[in-house]
Amino acid sequence: MEKTKILLAEDEENMGMLLRDYLRIKGYAVNWFADGEQAFKQFLQAPYDLCILDVTMPKKDGFTLAKEIRQINPQVPIVFLTAKSQHDDIMEGFLAGADDYLTKPFRIEELLLRIEAILRRTKGFRIEPNQSEQVFTIGNYTFDAAKQKLIHGDRTQTLTTRESELLYLLCINKNRVLDRNFALSAIWADDSYFNARSMDVYIAKLRKLMKDDPSINILNVRGRGFKLIF
Repeated sequence: MEKTKILLAEDEENMGMLLRDYLRIKGYAVNWFADGEQAFKQFLQAPYDLCILDVTMPKKDGFTLAKEIRQINPQVPIVFLTAKSQHDDIMEGFLAGADDYLTKPFRIEELLLRIEAILRRTKGFRIEPNQSEQVFTIGNYTFDAAKQKLIHGDRTQTLTTRESELLYLLCINKNRVLDRNFALSAIWADDSYFNARSMDVYIAKLRKLMKDDPSINILNVRGRGFKLIF
């Protein structure tokens, strides 16, 4: 069985070596790089199943690296590591495409648990072949949930796993309220403050992706959740 491949970008040598060696012991194939520029060059040369990126790095910071990675592969999971704890920094991480966020110092076992949870979720999200609804018409858009594609005319946007999961839940609840706590549990596995803020970011992303059809709206239903109408 082929090992899960992890790209690790961390400029602190001791931390980088520790994480690399620990994750290798746990059965992962890990490539470690001490700056964002080297990490991006490696990402262009080989496929990875998950990326762990320090935010503050020389030559190319983690946020910039994540945005460039997302342009190449919108679906690969990304975990940020940072000494910063301000809410704005965390939101910037989610806007850059983060799947999770750990603030230093952290227990290395916690990182492992987060990695395992992300991989279970991203590899496990599949629509069963016998499910009747796999392709949805949303106004002038077509959403292929199985392929994670959003199509508008001759343009096709590949969605991240979380974008696809969230849009799928909105579609199967069209014109009904998608309960906020249910969506958090189904996609993020818990309803913590930061996960809730992350979901708000993804809702904003979906609105932007479908902005060319003004008949489509994702409403905030105060105290309850969201409703997709068109």
